Amino acid sequence: MTLSLALVALISAFGSSFQYGYNVSVINAPAPYMQEFYNQTYFNRHGVPMDSGFQTFLWSLTVSMFPLGGFLGSLIVWPMVNNCGRKGTLLINNILSITGAILMGTSELAKSFEVIILARVLMGIYAGLASNVVPMFLGEMAPKNLRGAIGVVPQLFITIGILIAQLLGLSFILGNDSGKALPRDLFCGLCWGHTSHCCHLVLLVTGWPVLLGLTGIPSLIQLVTLPCFPESPRYLLIQKGKEEEARKALRRLRGWDDVDDEIEEMRREDQSEKEEGQFSVLSLCTFKGLRWQLISIIVMMMGQQLSGINAVFYYADRIFQSAGVQENNVQFVTVSIGAINVVMTLVAVFIVESLGRRVLLLAGFGLCCVSCAVLTLALNLQTTVPSMSYLSITCVIVYIIGHAIGASPIPSVMITEMFLQSSRPAAFMVGGSVHWLCNFTVGLVFLYMEAGLGPYSFLIFCAICLATMVYIFFIVPETKNKTFMEINRIMAKRNKVEIQEDKEELKNVKDVPGEQAEKKENFSTKL
Repeated sequence: MTLSLALVALISAFGSSFQYGYNVSVINAPAPYMQEFYNQTYFNRHGVPMDSGFQTFLWSLTVSMFPLGGFLGSLIVWPMVNNCGRKGTLLINNILSITGAILMGTSELAKSFEVIILARVLMGIYAGLASNVVPMFLGEMAPKNLRGAIGVVPQLFITIGILIAQLLGLSFILGNDSGKALPRDLFCGLCWGHTSHCCHLVLLVTGWPVLLGLTGIPSLIQLVTLPCFPESPRYLLIQKGKEEEARKALRRLRGWDDVDDEIEEMRREDQSEKEEGQFSVLSLCTFKGLRWQLISIIVMMMGQQLSGINAVFYYADRIFQSAGVQENNVQFVTVSIGAINVVMTLVAVFIVESLGRRVLLLAGFGLCCVSCAVLTLALNLQTTVPSMSYLSITCVIVYIIGHAIGASPIPSVMITEMFLQSSRPAAFMVGGSVHWLCNFTVGLVFLYMEAGLGPYSFLIFCAICLATMVYIFFIVPETKNKTFMEINRIMAKRNKVEIQEDKEELKNVKDVPGEQAEKKENFSTKL
């Protein structure tokens, strides 16, 4: 691990992935104050209070616009990374984040809740791009022996973003109404005698508007620092044909001059894909040579989002309250769960290269499956058996550990590794779209599911985790410490295509009639 590689990983993840996590969690704590702002703004405009149903609709819109924006962001991954590059896309993406931060930070001064909703769409598009481009960028830059660890770093920063939002959202920091974060008398002593005017000015920039507006700071840092680092060497060589720039980038990232082996491996990959060209989403979905890779990323992304992580966080507060935690201390419990999430994702960074991707995926979904099953039992019995509350707490913690080591970080790593350069952008576009659509669906459906099924809703999540685990066990290969071409060779067997080393191309085991079909099935894999 060189300093350059470490810095580019940290800057990319902090400037982009961190924002995703931060904006997932940032509106939870100040929700009552923001809803009051919505109501007060409406009253000032129309002279009557806002109807409760309309207020609920506006708040639901505020929450749901983020995952909907994420879906829209995923749809533009393919054209953006192919035309602007990986690094270029991240830099352009910062404009959305900074614009959204300014809109949210000044929304109260502008007396407009509409700009918050617009900003949530912009932040969603930003997160949709970032959640796909950062793993792709870092996965292409990392050597094969560090690709898993580097690939988990974006998820680590997502969890750090969630935790920081939870910490700053505490009621005595920024999770409050503007002007109430700190006592007025504290500022009066600092105002050099101009107490009234200066205190009013300082207090206007405290509370939830600042909490929402802080999201722009990481983007500013990335905008200034990321241009100092190279573009993805694979993008430079394979897609742009700039071998000398790719060599220069590799030498800087690896810390030594002899990069001929990696350059040669990239050339083989480039040669193997010349006949097919760049895959669009449509061609990816219809191409037989990548069928099981595509199915695998869809299953893993669906399993990640439909495995119940949102439901566990939703139930966590009431579970801890039933165990005797006072209501005003529940916010600290939320922070502690966020801290466990960060610590276990950090553990995943250090163990993914030794244990492998398959082991972490199977262990992660397995722990989530068992936790959901036992949690269903514990929640149903805790009214009659008080000690069951502590079992429920244990299940929540075990579930968070399972999701943090496998279900959350590894699917994005697998997308990077299971596809070659020509199909990787389209694969991330598909995986990202599935991710955000499932995220949106869970947010839309879960409250109705919880109202109808109660704790039994966790049995549905248990079944999803089990089905995902079974699929991974039988279909998904281990990719640890393998080159992209070696992984492609493994998946060729799964797709029932064989490698003709003498002709350097992949062909169907069965003959395909027709010139067009034969051309499509010639998926080159020069070895």
